[in-house]
Amino acid sequence: MSLTQNFPKLRGIRWFNLGILVITPCIAAFGFLVAPLCYQTMLFSICYFIFTMLGITAGYHRLWSHRSYNASSPLQWFLLFGGTSALQGSCLWWSKAHRSHHRYTDTELDPYDSTRGLLWTHVGWMIFRTDLRSGAVDICDLRRDPLIRFQHNWYFTLAFVFGFFLPTIIPGLLWGDWIGGLCFATAFRMTLAHHSSFCINSIAHFLGSAPYDDKLTPRDNFISAILTMGEGYHNFHHQFPMDYRNAYLWYQWDPTKWFIAFCERIGLACQLRVFPSNEIVKGALTMKLKKLKHLQDSVEWPTPVDELPIVTFDTFQEESKSRVLILISGFIHDVSSFVDRHPGGVTVLAQNSGKDMTAAFFGGVYRHSNAAHNLLSMMRVGILAGGVETLGGHDIPPSQRLYIAERQPLSLVDFVNVASN
Repeated sequence: MSLTQNFPKLRGIRWFNLGILVITPCIAAFGFLVAPLCYQTMLFSICYFIFTMLGITAGYHRLWSHRSYNASSPLQWFLLFGGTSALQGSCLWWSKAHRSHHRYTDTELDPYDSTRGLLWTHVGWMIFRTDLRSGAVDICDLRRDPLIRFQHNWYFTLAFVFGFFLPTIIPGLLWGDWIGGLCFATAFRMTLAHHSSFCINSIAHFLGSAPYDDKLTPRDNFISAILTMGEGYHNFHHQFPMDYRNAYLWYQWDPTKWFIAFCERIGLACQLRVFPSNEIVKGALTMKLKKLKHLQDSVEWPTPVDELPIVTFDTFQEESKSRVLILISGFIHDVSSFVDRHPGGVTVLAQNSGKDMTAAFFGGVYRHSNAAHNLLSMMRVGILAGGVETLGGHDIPPSQRLYIAERQPLSLVDFVNVASN
């Protein structure tokens, strides 16, 4: 993981964006140094932060970027103004970039391409001018939306009102905390909203788990989910972007999901879209099998049956004079190295070399555990010609009855042959 890995050639700086990202944390830091702590301002700042984040998560992201649910006009106004207060650009611009990100993830057409390093994905793509261009996406639905057009055309005015003016003036007028309103409700709230949201583009593509797919970089990251009201389950989101939920499991932290569900309950939202659970489980199962396959391939297994030599009875008898060989279920096992460690004692094995011990192994003397079956299978050295005494199914040890096999795609020739038959 690198800060500046693969950084593009820079053509300049977007000074407005850089100014916002530098000045707001400075004002917030000043407030922490000189402003008295006011309970009302702290409570208001938290509420306004939630308003801001819901505007981004439930509005800009899940409603307008992905159309994962339908919202009533009052809810749309609420979310649009909340998103505006974050100073992350107009909804039209934000959603266009985000749709490009999903369509061209981890490529040069991805505006916050994770292969360019943490600094680029976190803030670099917003503050540096380059020759890079986001990939083309369809935003006709957004251009036709009069509410989105209104906010886009009047963005800077609305951003000043909801991003700076209201969070500053409300604490000042209502309880006289002007400096707290500026430093905390405005600057600190905005700084926290910025870098929490930016973590989804950066940290959530570098750190975390991939429970649904690992083809691309998105990862589920609990810390990011905490900071962004549920947006941190990024691996799930990139696999199932039309789902109004980012957190599929009931115990995962996703307040935005709960907010949208609550809005549906009171009639402010409808047609909440969810990806079929069966397909979500398939994705999770695929990743679990992939991990198990990797573990399976690291384990030593018995010699395949078709690679074992066929041994005559006379040869079996002759060889059993120089080493301890026992016959169980038609397989010849060399237990010489195990004799001294046999829990039942040395005599049981040593005195029965060259004999069929199938009945004894399967309960005549002791009913052995699955672990004993697995260990015994590792000692196979041959198959007795013609067999002697076999018990159905014991050619497969317990550890291999559930075995992950990798299926190769059909070649064109094989596909034609299958189709013709």
